[in-house]
Amino acid sequence: MNAHVTDPLAAVRNLGILAHVDAGKTTVTERILYATGTTHKRGEVHDGTTVTDFDPQERDRGITIFAAAVSCAWEGHRLNLIDTPGHVDFADEVERSLRVLDGAVAVFDAVAGVEPQSESVWRQAERHGVPRIAFVNKLDRAGADLDRAVASIRERLHPVPLVVQLPVGSEQDFTGVVDLVAMRALLWSDGAEKATEGPVPHALHEEAVRRRRQLEEAVAERHPAALEEFCDRETLSAATLRAALRDLTRSGDGVVVLCGSAYRNRGIEPLLDAVVAYLPSPLDVPPVRGEHEGTERQRAADPGAPLAALAFKVQATATGRLTFLRLYSGTIEKGDAVWDASARRTERIGRILRVRADRHAPLERAVAGDIVAVVGLKSARAGTTLCAPDDPIVLEPPGVADPVVSVAVEARTAKDTGRLAAALARLAEEDPSLRVRTDAETGQTVLSGMGELHLEVAVEKMRRELDLEVNVGRPKVSYRETVLRGVSGVVFRHVKQDGGAGQFAHVVLDVEPLPGPGFEFRSAVVGGRVPPEYVRAVEAGCRDALAAGPLGGHQVTGLRVTLTDGATHVKDSSEQAFRTAGRLGLREALRGCAMVLLEPVAEVTVSVPEDAVGPVLGDLTARRGRVTDSVTRAGSALVTATVPLAELFGYSTRLRSRTQGRGTFTARPTGYAQAPEAAAAR
Repeated sequence: MNAHVTDPLAAVRNLGILAHVDAGKTTVTERILYATGTTHKRGEVHDGTTVTDFDPQERDRGITIFAAAVSCAWEGHRLNLIDTPGHVDFADEVERSLRVLDGAVAVFDAVAGVEPQSESVWRQAERHGVPRIAFVNKLDRAGADLDRAVASIRERLHPVPLVVQLPVGSEQDFTGVVDLVAMRALLWSDGAEKATEGPVPHALHEEAVRRRRQLEEAVAERHPAALEEFCDRETLSAATLRAALRDLTRSGDGVVVLCGSAYRNRGIEPLLDAVVAYLPSPLDVPPVRGEHEGTERQRAADPGAPLAALAFKVQATATGRLTFLRLYSGTIEKGDAVWDASARRTERIGRILRVRADRHAPLERAVAGDIVAVVGLKSARAGTTLCAPDDPIVLEPPGVADPVVSVAVEARTAKDTGRLAAALARLAEEDPSLRVRTDAETGQTVLSGMGELHLEVAVEKMRRELDLEVNVGRPKVSYRETVLRGVSGVVFRHVKQDGGAGQFAHVVLDVEPLPGPGFEFRSAVVGGRVPPEYVRAVEAGCRDALAAGPLGGHQVTGLRVTLTDGATHVKDSSEQAFRTAGRLGLREALRGCAMVLLEPVAEVTVSVPEDAVGPVLGDLTARRGRVTDSVTRAGSALVTATVPLAELFGYSTRLRSRTQGRGTFTARPTGYAQAPEAAAAR
């Protein structure tokens, strides 16, 4: 790779490592740190010695829970890398990371191919427009097959895979790869630190030529400059092929596929070369968009432009509160005053840190394109925009999913009640997907999150880090209510007269079901009978009413409300009066609708030995599961089913007992479905 880069920003790569749990993300990250000289010993997940899985719970459980940022250098380029969680309960950590990344490496298991959470994180990256390259890992495992893994990528994720390597050897004899772009072989011997470069092995030469031809044709079909050269010369030079692969990756029209075995340290250096060659720098991505007072603004990646930075993670440490920032434009230095556009207050940058998981190196300044942590910010939260005080902008924050599982928590002793409230506030500050509320009926404190494991980790964090013992109730799912059959012409008059200025608002509402989740409000009022500002107030009141439905006080979704008529009073009408009328009027209308309860459902993928399929299918049926697919592969069966989330509490223990510990499963929330009355009663 060419280490001479003219613009320093062109030498920056902000990328994430994405995958299903156990596909090898953290091991890939560890090998990258080792290959770049950032670490001098290979960390192992099973030994609890990894750099990015530094939290005690991550080491105990052997999974990534918290997104960890690391920074390293390769061939004159700076790589700011985020190792993201693979478990579905921590999908919001992935969401916040993808919001600030320019590219990603998607890691796939060479035996399993595309797994459920691989698909989820791929779709998340797609939604954010993040260019990806694919790394098919674990080629040294029994049953590993690059072609089958690539076929699953094509069939389940629907990209155009551009395979640039051919494995040398298979399973335990996997020793290297043939680079189809440069037509060279890279071989790793046991214990060797680096690959040995040489000619393509004679036995693989014909296959390598055939695959190189396939790669050229696939690229020429999608890239005009490559097509022109291919038509003229009937082949593509390595330089043209690299340039075309870079363009196709950055536009999303193709996905470069590499392969290797991270555990055996094979294939990491070519992966790093591909990151530098194909993934975009901050200069290659469009200017970030934001707004100020209703006007859209853009900021290009320019250190000399006004500051625009997005906080995407907050972490409390023993030495202070760290706020992780992605700088889109401008420069910050120690002691700078910045404007918190969300809290509308000035903050001061105490220290700037280059992050390597739980270790940090101080910096004097950070510039556009950097991902750094800062100390000293008091009000910033995940999603906060920091900008220049004299040139404000608000960037779109990362989306936060609605929680699906809740538990009641209480301090073991009365004197710890205050500490519990502070601990829960800190948890919610660090992880916006955790919600804390007080149940209006029981007075209990309720902690809600994305799944059983998510809440378990949060409670364990309070016990370990804050030495706080808590009692935890049985998990409960978050139900929703929706309209099955609507009503029309519901008249509601809000009249209040208690001395002084009164309140008057008259509204007529229609309510009907909306296909799918969400809420839609329309106005069909004619003749100016309800002024536009009062129409907006009615919509705000209707949204207030969605917080608690008539069946059980659950959030209401899947409905359309139309304001068809209304009336005002010359003195007593106000926005507040119409907001109240909207809220109370919709509540009355919902009581007249045919309502149904919705429960969260999940797509469950169970991997079990063939001889245990019968009991597993029976158990899924007993849990109100609907089996959608069942395939057999290499002596094991993969069963896919849609199961109500409430029925999955404790399922892992039951599955282990039914399969003598040999069964595993993953669950991915897919939405809501109508719940039977018996399920709601629980």
